[in-house]
Order: sequence, then structure tokens, then C-alpha cells
Amino acid sequence: MRTPQLSLQQTDRIIYLAWQDRITFEEIKKETGLSEAEVIKVMRKSLKPSSFRLWRKRVSGRTTKHQKLNWQRRNSGHAED
Repeated sequence: MRTPQLSLQQTDRIIYLAWQDRITFEEIKKETGLSEAEVIKVMRKSLKPSSFRLWRKRVSGRTTKHQKLNWQRRNSGHAED
């Protein structure tokens, strides 16, 4: 899968959205057209390796970054990650 050429502004916006806890990957796709895998590629390419690892650790399995998981969590009564 090839990530499209992005302007600096577009890249900055994607990074901003990806770091936000309450913005799901589905919402990012609606705004930017990029899938979760493409967002990960942008983050990997744009961040320092240590910052990328920190971000991946933060969002991996995080229900608030995945609309379906977030919906399931809210309807099952479980607390946030």
C-alpha cells in the first residue's frame, strides 16, 4: 500500500489527529481519506523513532481510537483502557 504525497500542512493535521485520544481512526479516514495503516505509515515516516514507538504504544488496543471497540466498551459498561 502506497501513501499519497502529502503537503506539510496535511501531514501536520494527520499527526495532530492521530495523537488525539478521542478522535477515532474512522474519523481520521473521513477527514483525510487515509486508512489506519496509512496513518501509521505517515506517523512512522514523520516522527522520530522514539516518538513513533511512544505513539504506537499509546494507541495500540486503545478503544477510543477504534469506533467499533469504543461502541462495544460503552455498551458493555467497562471502564476506559
